[in-house]
Amino acid sequence: MQRILSASTRAMRTGLVLLAAVVLTGCGYNDFQRLDEQTKAAWSEVLNQYQRRADLIPNLVETVRGFARQEREVLIGVTEARDKVGAVQVTPEVLDSPQAFAQFQAAQGELSSALSRLMVVVERYPELKSTEGFRDLQAQLEGTENRIAVARKRYIESVSEYNKTVQRFPSSIGASMRSKSVRPTFEGAPGAEKPPEVKF
Repeated sequence: MQRILSASTRAMRTGLVLLAAVVLTGCGYNDFQRLDEQTKAAWSEVLNQYQRRADLIPNLVETVRGFARQEREVLIGVTEARDKVGAVQVTPEVLDSPQAFAQFQAAQGELSSALSRLMVVVERYPELKSTEGFRDLQAQLEGTENRIAVARKRYIESVSEYNKTVQRFPSSIGASMRSKSVRPTFEGAPGAEKPPEVKF
């Protein structure tokens, strides 16, 4: 009788060990590591492109200022929006904090809106548009905006894969064991589908 109990206890232990091994290997540890690094790399590219845009703005504002002194309000708006972007603390925790991510996205959205208003104002100054310096800056800004769009798209795709892994069973068990949760991603700003309204 004792031999039967001992054999069933060993079988039960072996079964528990095998079950634990299956659950732990299915909890996505390697997937989390890979996707976490992929998401961080995509986020770094987003930040890199936003920084590139922020670096272009002072030259753009100075070039426009020389031609459009009466457009002071628009120039101040662009400068203030750039300052707000610079004031947002971008730490690695932004990836896991919906509030910090929303603050970052809002600041970038304000800057995009201010730049759009500036480009509308520039239309009133054909002599400005014809200068080589402005054309170069405008081409760099347009290229940067395209790079931002591509970087954001890659980040959104990366976060989507990460979030699926966090939510999918059995990796969701590993996610909760490691305090991993769904990460925020970019969303369209309310009213972003409408062009900026500039009154002359």
